[in-house]
Amino acid sequence: MKVLLDILHPAHVHFFRNAISELESGGHEVIVTARDKDLTLRLLDLYRITYNCISSEAGTKTGLAKELISRNWKMARIIRRGKPDVIASIGGISTAQAGFLTRTRNYIFYDTENATLSNLISYPFATEVVTPECYQGKVRGHHTTYPGYHELAYLHPDRFKANPAILLEHGVNPGEPYSVVRFVSWKALHDVKAKGFSVEEKVRLTRVLEKYGKVYITSESPLPEEFDRFRLPIPPHQVHHLLAFARLFIGESATMASESCILGTPFIYLDKVGRGYTNEQDNRYGLGFNFRPWEAPDAISKAEEVLSGNMKNNPRLYKAVARMLDEKIDVTKFIVGKLLGENSARE
Repeated sequence: MKVLLDILHPAHVHFFRNAISELESGGHEVIVTARDKDLTLRLLDLYRITYNCISSEAGTKTGLAKELISRNWKMARIIRRGKPDVIASIGGISTAQAGFLTRTRNYIFYDTENATLSNLISYPFATEVVTPECYQGKVRGHHTTYPGYHELAYLHPDRFKANPAILLEHGVNPGEPYSVVRFVSWKALHDVKAKGFSVEEKVRLTRVLEKYGKVYITSESPLPEEFDRFRLPIPPHQVHHLLAFARLFIGESATMASESCILGTPFIYLDKVGRGYTNEQDNRYGLGFNFRPWEAPDAISKAEEVLSGNMKNNPRLYKAVARMLDEKIDVTKFIVGKLLGENSARE
């Protein structure tokens, strides 16, 4: 079978990389198209995944619209030439319409409810929209669900083991307390009019976190010079090892919040609407805390409460993580089965 996978974001590399390996090991041909955004191409190179880069991230709304038109046209041409049996992507923004027009079976894997514009122009054209069971948005078209999170495609215990030696190689002592912080750029389509911590709140946050250990910051947007001493000490593709031994993750990335709690680290996530999966991880499992941007002072106070109470080492946290993992699946196995037509749907 010939499979085409479209990758637009660094997180998509992680979501599909194990599936690519398993498909190729099973004798299937995998075509990967990519977008030059942040670390996407670097990650593909690091994991030795062959790809065809067909666009670069635009910095304006007009540029994004032009990129989308160009990308869809290139995608349709690649499909006609390569003749894949099945297409898949996260979000479907570049594959659903092209797949529909070329009459190619295509799947959208997604977990972001507030991406209303991209969902509107992609969902109706998909053969199937596949989401976690905790997804809280409406889906137009054929919709199936599974008991899991995107992050379990690469952080399921059968797929990932945190390695303290990797941290030691980069000067991080996994036995000493530290927090990890993530700030995003707010440039994605679903981030229109969204905002997170202000500069003043970022300063206050780091001062609070420093009282309980070191602070490591990863940021999509430029930070003032005073934040230089907090810069990430390890290569970005190894950040999951850093998250696993952290006392707390706090930031504006839903993906990293979910990654953290899967690895046994409590999270504090700041966003205007949240996500179905972070809501579930908070409300069902008690593994983190969701706040809105106007609640940033409360989020900072919660960070101090979590660190002062040493939530990371509370047996209740370990029990909650074990329960969550017991109730969820190895998402890579599900992806491969879906692409090969082996999975039954939950509708």
